[in-house]
Amino acid sequence: MRVAIAGAGNVGRAIARELLDSGHQVLLIDRDPKALKLESVPDAEWLMADACEISSLDNAKLTTCQVLIAATGDDKVNLVASLLGKTEYGVPRVVARVNHPKNEWLFDTAWGVDVAVSTPRIISALVEEAVSVGDVVRLFSFKNGQANLVELTLPDDSACIGKTVEEVPLPEHSVLSAIVRDGKVKAAKAHDVFSAGDELLFIASEKAESELKCCFINPS
Repeated sequence: MRVAIAGAGNVGRAIARELLDSGHQVLLIDRDPKALKLESVPDAEWLMADACEISSLDNAKLTTCQVLIAATGDDKVNLVASLLGKTEYGVPRVVARVNHPKNEWLFDTAWGVDVAVSTPRIISALVEEAVSVGDVVRLFSFKNGQANLVELTLPDDSACIGKTVEEVPLPEHSVLSAIVRDGKVKAAKAHDVFSAGDELLFIASEKAESELKCCFINPS
């Protein structure tokens, strides 16, 4: 898979290293000569160019990329690069970095963004996940919130303890993907029995997300 990364700062280079280690081809794009630290990611392609300009993206051969990651420290640049990547070059998957939470609402499909990654939101979600028992915590959003990865830790007094997965009806548009128990992750199966302290991972719509707590904490 060929991946273009707009922004060759610390974040962009770190992503590039991870993708290269996984066997992907990576192109790093940045207009700042100081950011072109070729020795830091020697196996990547490098291009000094402005990711907001059509001519630059032509030179990047963006039509040959399956993924575009807009990872600069400027939300305006990330939005424009995402929009151009999706509308002008038809990149199948566009992932954009959100630097300022107040701008998060802009990062949607209207701007060509398939997945928006907000560091402040992720950190706060991980903090909540670590301390919250009995609450539904959103860890990640896909497709601008049309589907979310959410976590729920079963408290000791959950009425679902001792029941099997198939005995607890889930809200429409939600799937129990995995159960984390004793530090081990396992795919959720119909005959698995819930235990206190289980961390349940769901893929759910926003509406279903709000209903999950009723199913597992105060079931009817």
